[in-house]
Amino acid sequence: MKFICDKTEISEAIGNVSRAVSQKSTIPALEGIKVRVSQGSVELTAYNLEMGIRTSINANTEGEGEFVVSARLFSEFTRRMSGDEITFDVDENLVISISCSATECSFPAMSASEYPELPKVDSARSFSVKQSTLKSMINMTSYAASLNESKPVLTGELFDIEDGSFNMVAIDGFRLAIRNEMTDCTEKYHFVVPKKALLEVSTLIKDDTDKLCTVCTNDRHIIFEIGNVFVISRLLEGVFHNYKLSIPSGCKTEVIISKRDFSTCLERCSLLIDDKNKSPIRCEVGNGVMKISCKTGIGKINDAISADISGETVTIGFNNKLILEALRAAEGDKVRVRFNGAMKVIEILPLEGESFIFLVMPIQLKN
Repeated sequence: MKFICDKTEISEAIGNVSRAVSQKSTIPALEGIKVRVSQGSVELTAYNLEMGIRTSINANTEGEGEFVVSARLFSEFTRRMSGDEITFDVDENLVISISCSATECSFPAMSASEYPELPKVDSARSFSVKQSTLKSMINMTSYAASLNESKPVLTGELFDIEDGSFNMVAIDGFRLAIRNEMTDCTEKYHFVVPKKALLEVSTLIKDDTDKLCTVCTNDRHIIFEIGNVFVISRLLEGVFHNYKLSIPSGCKTEVIISKRDFSTCLERCSLLIDDKNKSPIRCEVGNGVMKISCKTGIGKINDAISADISGETVTIGFNNKLILEALRAAEGDKVRVRFNGAMKVIEILPLEGESFIFLVMPIQLKN
């Protein structure tokens, strides 16, 4: 079989699917990319048994068939060819020859007979969301997903769709991130997607697109259709935390503050905190000022930020990193920070509405 295609198109396709190539597998074929040649089209697939990516490009083809090729050699030789159009020729012994301009190279491929098929998902159970919206939702919540494998379901993110409202939720026991969008979807969906798959989806979405992403799901798998790229992932099993019970119904103190000023202040505090010198941030809120202080074995810092403050005065401690990561994920120049006392959860919201809600557990101060 033989196919001729544009170098840029095939290189981009290889780069996209390579994200799902298995690094180490008892099935050697999974460490490569499966290539299927059909009339006028070349389909590329990578699958690590947890996540798969499939895409296709147009090509001038002769013959039909499929084979598996080393992901590294396929990518590197293709990317480094000198011309704009590349010819791939696979003989009866599964040796692939790549030629472009005056350059020609060859190396062995493998049979595709041992390559497992990607899971099938019925497209009848599906909904659509703008690609740019999905990217924003992932990027604003993924930081809060758990890294602890002892409860696997929390290493993913909850998709909770009901009554036209779409919440994406991540939680790790110390913080919670919720991103909300309204949707035309009238169905009810409740499932958990691995964080790793969602980060790959976000990477594959171009920043300037308003195209739709179609999401299809069943009880075990999910497919994201991003243009002509399909990302297939298993779903995580288990009971996800009932996040709605964690959202405060009101607040005793509300602060409207510059996100940049708050972040810069906490970044200065970070200079005094490391693995050997840990200390909570002490935050005193009242009289139009948020006072921030920290003391460790490295040194101490006292700082103050002007803010629009309403409600009771409060003194509270928190983990510097957790608040910083929430602020970096937040949209807008200003945020609302809500408190309900020294030992109640800290809430970070947009200036208006509740398109995102970030919660962080406080730390008890010694004095």
